[in-house]
Amino acid sequence: MDMSIYSMEGRGRFWNRCFSGLKRTALPMVALAAAACTQTVQKAPQVEAPPAPVPVVEAPKEIPQNRVALLLPMSGGTARVGQSLANAANMALLDVKNTNIKLTVYDTAPGAAAAARRAVAEGNKLFLGPLLAADVTAVRGVAKAAGIPIISYSNDAEVAGNGVYILGFQPDQSIDRVVRYARSQGVERFGALVPVGNYGQRASGAMLRAVRDAGGKVTAVETYERSRAKLQAAVRRLTDYEARVARASQGGIVRADGTVAPVQERLGPVSFQALLIADGSQIASAFLGPLTQYGAGPGKVRYLGPELWNAEPGIRTVQGLHGAWYASVPDTRFTQLASRYRAKFGGAPSRLASLGYDSVLLVNAIADSWTIGSSFPEGRLRDSDGFAGVDGIFRFGASGIADRGLEVGQVGASGTTVVSPAPRTFAKRPGA
Repeated sequence: MDMSIYSMEGRGRFWNRCFSGLKRTALPMVALAAAACTQTVQKAPQVEAPPAPVPVVEAPKEIPQNRVALLLPMSGGTARVGQSLANAANMALLDVKNTNIKLTVYDTAPGAAAAARRAVAEGNKLFLGPLLAADVTAVRGVAKAAGIPIISYSNDAEVAGNGVYILGFQPDQSIDRVVRYARSQGVERFGALVPVGNYGQRASGAMLRAVRDAGGKVTAVETYERSRAKLQAAVRRLTDYEARVARASQGGIVRADGTVAPVQERLGPVSFQALLIADGSQIASAFLGPLTQYGAGPGKVRYLGPELWNAEPGIRTVQGLHGAWYASVPDTRFTQLASRYRAKFGGAPSRLASLGYDSVLLVNAIADSWTIGSSFPEGRLRDSDGFAGVDGIFRFGASGIADRGLEVGQVGASGTTVVSPAPRTFAKRPGA
């Protein structure tokens, strides 16, 4: 191609040649000649820009973290409790801002052992949970084979030990605390109503030990089944009603007007000053009628309750239980946690949610000596100074059971009043 046509001088010569030919042709040929001249003009070639490179998106690299499995019932009958524990555990992780810990929830309802095996396969080095004692039994073999400690939310002391640590509230600790407080307030003689079954056996044994250690005396213990007739029969036996009636029937008390007082007015007092009712407040309130009938009603006997009463705010509506004492973990911080929980999740948490929160605080307290990818430093769990959380101070002994600092509360119409605060350290255990 002759590129001279693209210069100014070249274009002049080109158009002169074209139009000099037009002068010697007829007019009709002008348009055709012009068209012919025009068609010889060529445009400069267009160079297309290369396509923009497609950006390469790399998959985010997983940050190395210590993996912790939450083994909880997320379906089935105890799903609400499991969800509360999981939510509270994640709240704690956000609060401590520890990015080296990763929590993963595994549903134990379809099968606790299968959930544990999945957790091991996915690299978890610590189990928080399970909740139920039967599930602890199911997963402990899997955990032991993998060298993984278990920090369970169960309150069954029977499953503790050999790598299993129990965070759940223990009835024997609660009973020991309230008995010691009652003893410090001048109570010497104790009675107890305990349900049949494992819980009742543990409560009865705890009562006997606590009273003996505090220098008191147990004068009456009765078991019962949860039916109205059985409750009344148990109280009748507990108060030794027949023997007291027999003693009152011998002779009589002559009133000032010369009449003889009926047997009921001549009944002697029951043998105990304080009575432990080792059950929830609903059963305790059902006992009030028979206790009044047989001479051990409100005002005559001080009632003592287990840690179960702490989870039952409706107890304040039972007038006959006003003045009763019970021991439990401190409740102030849980109230604050529950308020935050409602704001975040839109519902009230289970009272056990604090266990989920405190278990993550516990892991975080030990995390400074837990190298990423290594086994969990189980020995740190047995720190004699213990740990602190929503439920106050606690520590694990050789048994693997959480030993807790408890407060004593007194039931009243407006709620519970603390009459003996929980200790802040394990240096001193209050009796009062």
